[in-house]
Amino acid sequence: MKRTGLILSIVFVLIAASAKAQDYKMGLGIRLSSNPAIVNNSISFKYFFTDKTAAEALFSLEKPFALGLLVEQHQPFMGNGFKYFYGGGAYAAFSGEKTVGLQGVLGLDYKLPSIPFNLSVDWKPELTLANQVSFEPAALGLSARFTFK
Repeated sequence: MKRTGLILSIVFVLIAASAKAQDYKMGLGIRLSSNPAIVNNSISFKYFFTDKTAAEALFSLEKPFALGLLVEQHQPFMGNGFKYFYGGGAYAAFSGEKTVGLQGVLGLDYKLPSIPFNLSVDWKPELTLANQVSFEPAALGLSARFTFK
């Protein structure tokens, strides 16, 4: 009985230690945006292809309905759980006049060590190229995602 408890304790410690050391593979949640960017308040899905390279899909359900895709590079920052990221991509809006454009991103990502949850804050400027050329430089966002291995 004591041996079983000892073995279970060791297994638990090893799992907990490995969970802290690993990051996440996928995240699904929401992104709230501060300014009237085309891809504003949205559903966020992030998927890591490698330890450092991720793709993030944004589905904005407000008007205009828009889809955005970003390719991001993540680098360690200030220790355990923190990463900064940067990248770029494109978007398309489908409500009313159809719009397409380019977007960049620069942000900070934090994976909570003991629960499957991640927070990030970012700056995502957008350059609209179709219909009317415009630039939205001040789009700040906060994302909260459930994470999966």
